[in-house]
Amino acid sequence: MVEQRQYDVIVIGGGSTGENAAAYARENGLTAVVVESELIGGECSYWACIPSKVLLRPGEALAAARRVPAAAAAVTGSVDVEAALHSRDEFSSNWNDESQAQWLAGVDVDVVRGHGRLAGARAVEVEAADGARIVLTARHAVVVATGSAAAVPPIEGLRDIHSWDNRDVTAAKRIPPRLLVLGGGVVGSEMAQAYRRLGAEEVTIVEMADRLLSAEEPFVGEELAGAFDAEGIRVLTGAKATRAAREAADGPVTLVLDDGTELVGDELVVAVGRRARTEDIGLDTVGVRAAGFLEVDDQLRVQGVDGGWLYAAGDVNGRALLTHQGKYQARLVGDIIAGKDLRAWADHRAVPRVAFTDPQIAAVGSTEQQARDAGIDVRTVRHDVGSVAGGALHGQGVQGSAQLVIDQQRRVVVGATFVGPGTGELLHAATIAIVGEVPMETLWHAVPAFPTMSEVWLRMLEADRGLG
Repeated sequence: MVEQRQYDVIVIGGGSTGENAAAYARENGLTAVVVESELIGGECSYWACIPSKVLLRPGEALAAARRVPAAAAAVTGSVDVEAALHSRDEFSSNWNDESQAQWLAGVDVDVVRGHGRLAGARAVEVEAADGARIVLTARHAVVVATGSAAAVPPIEGLRDIHSWDNRDVTAAKRIPPRLLVLGGGVVGSEMAQAYRRLGAEEVTIVEMADRLLSAEEPFVGEELAGAFDAEGIRVLTGAKATRAAREAADGPVTLVLDDGTELVGDELVVAVGRRARTEDIGLDTVGVRAAGFLEVDDQLRVQGVDGGWLYAAGDVNGRALLTHQGKYQARLVGDIIAGKDLRAWADHRAVPRVAFTDPQIAAVGSTEQQARDAGIDVRTVRHDVGSVAGGALHGQGVQGSAQLVIDQQRRVVVGATFVGPGTGELLHAATIAIVGEVPMETLWHAVPAFPTMSEVWLRMLEADRGLG
C-alpha cells in the first residue's frame, strides 16, 4: 500500500540548505516536509565545513602561540592527534543526526527518511529504507536541495583504486605518514595543512593550475605556497596527473604526472571540484534534462518547468558552492514561495569565501581581473597586514596582503581580499561595503579601532588617496 501525504512545500535534501528552506517556508505559515536519505544536516555538518575546521584548529593554535616570543617557550609538545580526532567526532555529533532532526521537529517541519524522486508536477515519491513507498504532493512548490558530491577526474586508473574524497579525509581515523593531495583549491589546501600539522611526515599537493586557490588573486597563491613551503608541504603547480595505481588495496598509491614524475603516498585525496547531485531524482518526469547543475533564475526557479513550481537552492544550482550562500538562497526561497517578490543578487556580486588555512585567505566580490573582464574601470590598493599594529601583535613573522578592488567611476569597493592570521573576521566589513555600495568617502568615516588588524582598512583608504 502506498501512503499519500500533502504539504505546501516539499524539500528534497536535508542539508543546511534544505533545512533552512523548509524552516523559512514554515515561518511564512506554509506546511513543509524534508526528504533525506542520509543524515539531516548534510555535507557541511558531517563531512565538510565543521569537521575540517576542527582538524585545522589545533595546529593553528600551536602556530599562533609559537609566533609570540613570550609564549613560544611554553609550546613544548605537538598536537594530540587522538584528542583532535575525538573533538572532530564530537563536533560532527558522531555522525548522528538526532539533534538536527529534533531542530526540524521544533520548527514544525516533518521529515521523511528515504530516497526522494520527482514523480511529475508537484509530486515526489519516496522509497524508504524498508521498501515502503510514500507519495508526497505539494500545493505550492518543490525545492531541490540535494547538494553536491566530490568530482572524480578522468585519470587513468583512478576509479579502479580506493582514494579519499572530502568525506574520507574529514572522517579518517588515522593520519597517514605520506599524503598526496590532488587539487590545490580550498579543500585540498586546508586538508594538506591540517594533516601535516597532525603529524603526516610528507604532504604533497598536485595542482594543474599555475597556483594554489587559482580562482583568487594571484598573490594569494604565492603567499600561501610560501607558507606551505616553510612548514614542509610540497606544492607542485602546473602539474597534471595522468595515472593512478595501487598494487594492493591497502598498499601505497602511486600518482604519475605528465612529465613522468612518480609520487608515492599512503593515501591520495582527490579534491578537484564538485558535481551536482542530480542523478536519479526524477528530473526527466518534469521535462528537465540535467547533466549537471540545475539552471535557475534569480528567484531560484528551475528553468524549463511549466508553472514555476520547481526550485533549486544551494550547491545543486552551481551559483555559489558555499554553505552560507546555500542558506542565503534557502531563506529567499522560503519567502519567495510564500509570495514575496525577492531576488538572489548577492550570488552575482558579493560572495564571501574563506580558506581556513594558516594564513587564512578571505575574499569577497570580484578579483581585479574579474572586474576588468566585466568592463569596470578599476584600481587596486594593497597593504601588508603585518605592518599594522594589530597584525604585528599576532607575533613575529606575521605577514600577508590586504587588497581592495575599487570601481573608479562609482567610487565603491567591488572586491576585497585578505591574507593573514584570522583575516576571515575582517571579511564581513568588506561584504557590507560591497553590498551597500558604500562610497569611498563614506568609508573614510568608518574608523577602525586601534590596535586591531582592521586598521589595514585605514591604510588602504590612505593609499587610495595617494597618502602613505
